Amino acid sequence: MKIDLRSDTVTKPTNDMLTAMMQAEVGDDVFREDPTVNMLEQKVADMFGKESALFFPSGTMANQTAIKLHTNPGEQVICDKYAHIYNYESGGASFNSGVSCKLIDGNRGMFTAKQVIEAINPDDYYYSKTSLVEIENTTNKGGGACWDFEEILAIRQVCAENGLGFHLDGARLWNALVETSDSIAQYGKVFDTISVCLSKGLGCPVGSVLVGDAKIMKDALRVRKIFGGNMRQAGYLAAAGIYALDNHVERLIEDHKKAKEIGEFLTQLSVVKSVEPVETNIVIFELNDDMDDKKFVQDLDDQQIYIIGMGNKKLRMVTHLNYSDTMHNRFIEILKKLAEK
Repeated sequence: MKIDLRSDTVTKPTNDMLTAMMQAEVGDDVFREDPTVNMLEQKVADMFGKESALFFPSGTMANQTAIKLHTNPGEQVICDKYAHIYNYESGGASFNSGVSCKLIDGNRGMFTAKQVIEAINPDDYYYSKTSLVEIENTTNKGGGACWDFEEILAIRQVCAENGLGFHLDGARLWNALVETSDSIAQYGKVFDTISVCLSKGLGCPVGSVLVGDAKIMKDALRVRKIFGGNMRQAGYLAAAGIYALDNHVERLIEDHKKAKEIGEFLTQLSVVKSVEPVETNIVIFELNDDMDDKKFVQDLDDQQIYIIGMGNKKLRMVTHLNYSDTMHNRFIEILKKLAEK
């Protein structure tokens, strides 16, 4: 039995999702004539209480478009040192928008309003102009941590007082929403732009959506075209997104439960130095200094259990839609045996 815990991006569409995709009504989206894409965009915009939404082939492209909309070349984006836009988007912020990142040394990918104030550059011509604050919820490198919404509100206030844009990389926002008492509408009111992923926890084969008010989103379609992201009969993919939003959000709590159980058992392994607090579907743990992390990954690989290395003896597992109860029970049994050694 193959157990793939490298990411929640490894999922495949369910049979019901495939049926919805095959039944989709489609058109040419470059002409804005795909009714299913239009339906998905309107649905997500309405969920957040925003005026506009645009469907993208990837979360990276959605984030990069948001940065482009908020900034001019030579300006600066404030983000955490763990931010996806800084670590995992191939230097796109500098390449696509000509901006630099001012990194905050936060806690598990999260920072405070006070740290934002300290990170804003002085208004002198020889500093790059600070123009955007970006946060990520949940935090990927932070182990699926959920932001405190009160801190987000405080950062919003700092942005308002300093004329800064506020963007949310919400690739796993759905996970945060089912784990906390926060609402989609709350997030829509606070952020200028929000990107949400459909192909991670929600199990779609492809797709992310960027939302914002009409003014900031005015050039989003043009930027997507520049980045090569325009699609034709994309309604087949959009149909998967609509199905996922209607059927796969609440079930994310099952992924969280499994991840927490894995985290519990990892703390019992003598080879494990530490385990990050597990809040959602990401488990990050660190091996002891004398352990070979590559060998650890290979040993699991030999048992058809696949996880991912993050460097510095840190490893990551992510639970998801296709990680079944049977797989989970088998994996827990393997962890138990390792703990007994």
